[in-house]
Amino acid sequence: MVSGGSCDTEDWRVEEKLDYLNQMKVKGLVLGPIHTVQADQSSTLELTSINPEFGSESQLISLLDRAHRKGISIVLDLTPNYEGVSAWFNNAASVVERLNEACVYWLNKGVDGIFLTHLNDIATTEAWPSVQGIFNKTDGTKKRALMGSVTDLPADHVSHLLNRSSVDLLLTGLPDPAEQGARQAQEIQILYTDHLQMSLGWSLSGRTRGSLASRTPAVPVRLYQMLLFTLPGTPVFSAGDEVGLKAGEKLEAMWDLESQADDDNATAKEERTAVRDFFKALSDLKGKERSLLHGEYISLHSSATSLAFLRLWDQSERFLVALNWGNDPVAMTLTNSDLPAEARVCASTDTKNLDVDSKVSVEKLELGPKQAVLLSYAFPG
Repeated sequence: MVSGGSCDTEDWRVEEKLDYLNQMKVKGLVLGPIHTVQADQSSTLELTSINPEFGSESQLISLLDRAHRKGISIVLDLTPNYEGVSAWFNNAASVVERLNEACVYWLNKGVDGIFLTHLNDIATTEAWPSVQGIFNKTDGTKKRALMGSVTDLPADHVSHLLNRSSVDLLLTGLPDPAEQGARQAQEIQILYTDHLQMSLGWSLSGRTRGSLASRTPAVPVRLYQMLLFTLPGTPVFSAGDEVGLKAGEKLEAMWDLESQADDDNATAKEERTAVRDFFKALSDLKGKERSLLHGEYISLHSSATSLAFLRLWDQSERFLVALNWGNDPVAMTLTNSDLPAEARVCASTDTKNLDVDSKVSVEKLELGPKQAVLLSYAFPG
C-alpha cells in the first residue's frame, strides 16, 4: 500500500502541502496520534475523539478527500498511551475493546489503515486476533492496512513477530547504524529471506527516535536516505527528514525553502535544498525501477563501518549500493557473476570523486569517510 517515501507527521497544515508531497513521490502518510488521552490515565482514553490542538474531525475528512484525489493514502496512528510511560498502559487487553471500536470508526470514515507502535506489547496477547479480524474481511470492500512498529528487537525476534502478527507492514528500526556493518548485513538478510518485501518497513527516525539528522552516530542525512530507499521493502521517513531537519527545528524551515527573501540562512537553505533534491532523485528511482521496487537483494560486502549490496530484477537495470559511515576511507573488493567491470554513478554523496553519470570500477570500489554511492548497470545478458 505504501511505497516510495512516507512521512510521519502531526502537522494539520499537511493538507496545504499535498502538492509538495506529490513532488517528493510520497505515497502514504502516517498521521498522529491525534486522539485524546491524559498520559498514563487509561480512563481518559478517547480513541475516536480528536485532540483540539490537532484540529477537528471535519478537517481530517477534508484531508482524506484531497489526499485520495492525489493518490496519497492516510494511515492513522492509534497507539493509546502515546505520551505515557507504557504505550499500552502495561495492559493491552484492557484497552483492546476501545481500540477495535476506534479501528472500525476511522476505517468507516475513509482512513486507509491503522498504525500501532510497540506492536509486540499487543500482538503477543490473546487480544490480538480480535484486532486482526477487523482487517481480514473478504467481503469485497477495499483492503485496509494494519501496520506497526517495534524498537530494540533483534532481527530473529522481529521475524517471529511478523509471522505471528501478520501485519501488512512492520517498521523495525533495523538496520541500526550504531552496529557494525556485518551485524547489519545479517539482520537485513534474515528479514529479507524470511518475509515478503511488502511487509518490510525501514525507518530510522520518528516520534520516539528523533530525526535522521540527529541520530548517533552522526552521518550525512543523504547516507541514511540512500540506505532506506535501496533496501528491499518500504522506506518510511519523518517530516523534515527529506531536508535534513534536526530535532527541535520547526517544520516551517522545510516549507520555506523556495522563499527568495534575503536572510542569514542562505547557506543553510542551499544545503537543505540539495538534501531535498537528493531525496527526490532517490524517491523517483525507487518508484520506477523494478530492481529497487521488488528486486532480489544480494549482500556483497560488510565491514565494521561499511556495507555493499546488489538489487536485481529479471532483465531490468541493476543497482549496486555502497555505504561507508566510518571516519576512514574504505576499499571494497566486490565479486559476483552479475557484476560488470564498470558501472554508472546514479547518485552520490561524494560528487567530487564519484560524480553522477561518471563510470567507476566495480571490482575495487573506494569510498571516502561518511560517503555513499548508488551505481547502475545494464542486464549483462
